[in-house]
Amino acid sequence: MGEKTYRAAAIGHTGAGNYGHGLHVAYKNLENVEFIAVADPDDAGRKKAVEETGALRDYSDYRDMLAKEDLDIVSVCPRWIPAHLELVPACLDAGCHIYCEKPMTATLADGDAIVSAAQEKGLKIAVAHQGVYAPATQALKKKLAEGIIGDVQAIYVHGKQDGRGGGEDMITLGTHTFNMMRFLVGDVDWMHAHITVNGREITIDDAWEGSEPVGPVAGDCVNSYFAFKSGVSGLYDSRKDQFGRGGTEILGSEGVLIPGGGPNSVTVYPDAGWSPSDESKKGELVQICDPPTVEGDGITSGNQLAIMDLIDAIENDGKPVSSAEDAVAALEMIVGAYESQLCGSRVEFPIKNREHPLKRGS
Repeated sequence: MGEKTYRAAAIGHTGAGNYGHGLHVAYKNLENVEFIAVADPDDAGRKKAVEETGALRDYSDYRDMLAKEDLDIVSVCPRWIPAHLELVPACLDAGCHIYCEKPMTATLADGDAIVSAAQEKGLKIAVAHQGVYAPATQALKKKLAEGIIGDVQAIYVHGKQDGRGGGEDMITLGTHTFNMMRFLVGDVDWMHAHITVNGREITIDDAWEGSEPVGPVAGDCVNSYFAFKSGVSGLYDSRKDQFGRGGTEILGSEGVLIPGGGPNSVTVYPDAGWSPSDESKKGELVQICDPPTVEGDGITSGNQLAIMDLIDAIENDGKPVSSAEDAVAALEMIVGAYESQLCGSRVEFPIKNREHPLKRGS
């Protein structure tokens, strides 16, 4: 990194998306960042955020903060998507680079507009998909490229599958999943999906608003198939009230890999024909990287690594590891499932109609 000290701030909204997953404290212990201010219309929430960040000043109106402070980077923290549609353009207009909570938008059209605006202004947007910043994830991508399980053939990912299983799981948590899949195996060429509710096919009339404003959702069971341009096949599923069945399996020509099993490790089964019931074929725990040098749990360290990567992208005119463009591409894998279900066929990428499939005709 260069010698510049970056002036940072955060916008939260206590009671309306709050501060997301701690995006306001992502700047702690970064020597080249000075945390200047926090904005939050809620007095108690703003006071707490000041205590957590050590902000020099605080504002009840983010517009006052953007007008009065000379800022380089702003965290757009609320989880709620409508806030992003207001706050992200305002920060871009103020000349600020952005670290934004996910999901960034509910529609591809809104995402496209944000990407275009940032490009026109020469500004960078990183999105809080913390997992792809983890050293273990970075090392996993490298190991797959080196052939740890031969040629990668398929990636199977299961959602969290709690009470939000199905459509809501797919947007609130699946955005991490789909971003990770793309990070590991590349862009999607086309997809096909099957979505049901109470065992029957969903229609557009089954759409409802999630427990938080993240756009329309539908279905309590989702099964999606992806054909990646790399030749890898991808499968994603999520069912309501099946918590504990989540996880990832990566299949190769020479084995099966399951992320985790130990700190910064993966479990490798050297036979592509492995199955959980086959006791004769034990997996090998392989440490793929050193422990992270950034302190904190996965989300906290991921946020700090994201800010460090964002600064590197700013200084070298590069692309953040999890950029606004990546957020749109992950969202495309989500809305593409509805598009496929409603039209009854596979969907080519990029999807031509950039509005939400569950909103059309409403």
